[in-house]
Amino acid sequence: MGIIFHFIKPQSTMANRSTGFLDKRRIIAGPGYNRWLVPPAALAIHLCIGMAYGFSVFWLPLSKAVGIKDSIKCGPDVNFFQELIVTGCDWKISTLGWMYTLFFVLLGSSAAIWGGWLEHVGPRRAGVVSALCWCGGMLFSAWGIYLHQFWMLLLGSGVIGGIGLGLGYISPVSTLIKWFPDRRGMATGMAIMGFGGGAMIGSPLAAELMKHFATPTNVGVMQTLIVLASIYFIFMMAGALSYRVPATGWKPAGWSLPAAHINNRMITQRHIHVKDVWRIKQFWLLWMVLCMNVSAGIGVIGMSSPMLQEVFGGRLIGVAKTYGELGKPQLAAIAVVAAGFTALLSLFNIGGRFFWASLSDKMGRKLTYSVFFVLGCLLYISVPGSANAGSKLLFVAAFCVILSMYGGGFSTAPAYLADLFGTQMVGAIHGRLLTAWATAGILGPVIVNYMREYQLSLGIPREQIYNQTMYILAGMLMIGLICNLLIRPVADKWFMSDDELAEEKHLAHEKIVEAEITDHEGIEEPISEVHRRSHPLIVLAAWTVVILPLSWGIYKTVTNVSKFFA
Repeated sequence: MGIIFHFIKPQSTMANRSTGFLDKRRIIAGPGYNRWLVPPAALAIHLCIGMAYGFSVFWLPLSKAVGIKDSIKCGPDVNFFQELIVTGCDWKISTLGWMYTLFFVLLGSSAAIWGGWLEHVGPRRAGVVSALCWCGGMLFSAWGIYLHQFWMLLLGSGVIGGIGLGLGYISPVSTLIKWFPDRRGMATGMAIMGFGGGAMIGSPLAAELMKHFATPTNVGVMQTLIVLASIYFIFMMAGALSYRVPATGWKPAGWSLPAAHINNRMITQRHIHVKDVWRIKQFWLLWMVLCMNVSAGIGVIGMSSPMLQEVFGGRLIGVAKTYGELGKPQLAAIAVVAAGFTALLSLFNIGGRFFWASLSDKMGRKLTYSVFFVLGCLLYISVPGSANAGSKLLFVAAFCVILSMYGGGFSTAPAYLADLFGTQMVGAIHGRLLTAWATAGILGPVIVNYMREYQLSLGIPREQIYNQTMYILAGMLMIGLICNLLIRPVADKWFMSDDELAEEKHLAHEKIVEAEITDHEGIEEPISEVHRRSHPLIVLAAWTVVILPLSWGIYKTVTNVSKFFA
């Protein structure tokens, strides 16, 4: 961990100007830099850390790490804490799921804790630390698999990797918003779309690698994690080292702030310090908006496969039987169809991140979220009816739209924050907002899973056990709608004064950079590494590097989706 702390420690003295390779002042873009080089850098990191969504691909093989063909179950006297260190029996899938929980708890908490630090040191240093944590955590987990010590998996991927998730997730937010003042939603939508797409690449790649490394005595997960960590480290470091930030006062050529923005009180031109957001009601209202939207969506994601199978049963394969009446071959057949349904939802989740965030640039953030909640509520209420009518098309279409708005909620949130609180510390404020995601990651699955178990305990048929849950999720969206409608412009007292803003710009090295770039008489040359005009071929190459793996992931996902329509 010592090397990580070295990267985290700021290099603030003038003596470090020539040696601070990760110094924010070294990545100030000069005239002629093409801002379209920044999104591929963000995507390179987000496509890697997005594998957090796909880690469940390891659960089944890891549950047989000792027994190989069949799990060797631990005795009834082995509790959860003993499972952390036991070596003679296999881990339960429910135990392995704690890694998934830790991912998103640590993502939100680390983003909240180190968001302010990120604004001061810049995205390059944060991206490098993210790569060290995410990839280093995977390597530590691989060692834990070798020793069969589950505590090492929790510490490696769950805690250390979770910190890498948080820093990697928010590292491009502030930078992209400043590079694209004319398209805030679209810019953040591009990057956060990558986080949703990470599992589309990582899951099938991990499956192929495990198949390659599997032997009669090894399930192949350890070797797969080592290979993935190596690949991800290259991509993440390339992305982190490619980050550039605009000079203070930069704006796109020929662009000026539209009159509609100037006159819109919901879009401020001033800035709020991250230390004050906990005391501002608009922050907490937006916190509830994100929490309710995510809770409703993430609960459905976790249960999408069993939900489709239990609701439609044999009708998925043209057999007039309920789920409980199906034999093993028929259950296997509908599981394949359900896997295609899950893949279809992932496509809408990813596409929605870019579509809704881009649309919010035209509609406004408040109206966009209102659409999420009103339309989402109506769709949730419609689900029991379409299920009872046996309409698979309406059932699936409803959840596809719901999942698009789930993804859109993530990608629209940073732009909403920038509108309300300004752009100076939007990355840090976004980090604190992500604690809503951490909360929703527990709340949503608990509601869906426990309601399912409760309905089953009452003897309700499996095809009807989700009806009440849909109404509860619709109610949660109504809470989110009310919170969204209550959001008003932030009071003047919360904005930084000119002196406070100047001090914050100084801490972020912005004031110095502006002087270096705008006044060349008697001023030493800026530290910035980027002085030349970006060649179009470089831009094309950067986009190709991220689009190729993403296209492969989409192809593999579409292949799975075809099983649903077959």
